[in-house]
Amino acid sequence: MSQNSKLPGWGRILLIIIPFLFIVGVFEIIGASILGIELKSLETGVKTSSQKLIISFFSFLGTLVVVWIFVLRVDKERFVDIGLHLKNRAKDIIIGLALGAGIIILGFGILLALGEISLETINWNFKEFLIAMLLFIIVALKEEIFCRGYIQKNLMDSFGKYFALVITALIFSLLHAFNPNLSLLGLINIFIAGIFLGISYAYTKNLWLPIALHFSWNFFQSLLGFNVSGQSMYSVLRISRDSPNLFNGGNFGFEGSILASILQIIAVVFIIYRYKNRESSITSIN
Repeated sequence: MSQNSKLPGWGRILLIIIPFLFIVGVFEIIGASILGIELKSLETGVKTSSQKLIISFFSFLGTLVVVWIFVLRVDKERFVDIGLHLKNRAKDIIIGLALGAGIIILGFGILLALGEISLETINWNFKEFLIAMLLFIIVALKEEIFCRGYIQKNLMDSFGKYFALVITALIFSLLHAFNPNLSLLGLINIFIAGIFLGISYAYTKNLWLPIALHFSWNFFQSLLGFNVSGQSMYSVLRISRDSPNLFNGGNFGFEGSILASILQIIAVVFIIYRYKNRESSITSIN
């Protein structure tokens, strides 16, 4: 438990839910108002990548505000202590970026070689590329600060690190449960992704590897033509598939593929191998 807070970790999580939904919602409405999007059409009225970026930015600001308030006032800790210390984290950031990109590129290559997907055209647009990069940086920061930096951290204060990891992954799955084109395997893979993103945090209590991994994972899916968690984004490569199936992921994207399950599990084992025996020394430099 946080030495400064009177509430247990699980109690702090229950306390943040309604303020989180309310404040993030208010910030998204502010973003929509700036764009001239009516409240009733907030979900369906966001059409362009620029609009998605602006709404995501305001959603991130709302997340930042509510987590910052809770960390300072309820947890009674410094905001940076959720895992934002940068000292000695360059290698973790590189590992996160490389893992995310490597898995997606490898999966793309395997699916292409097996004829599960076909390359149609190349669609280079610098503006859209830059918007996509900024969008996925914002998404990674928002979801990791809330899911790993607040929820998983507080669950680890109340329970064991592995129980906290599993519960956080379940919550992470529920946050994506209403994504378009969701399949059962897609939902399972989102849960595995929650384990994948959270396992290093379980050992290090530092967010920079999962932030880098989350960004890279989403960004390279988008660039290589996959839907990202069921959502269509800008792609440098445009791909097609003869028919949606469990191997190519269908309309949910690579995260709907059994190949994603296998590669993520292998990556989880790698992270455990790399960080488990370094837990005490890594934590001590935070």
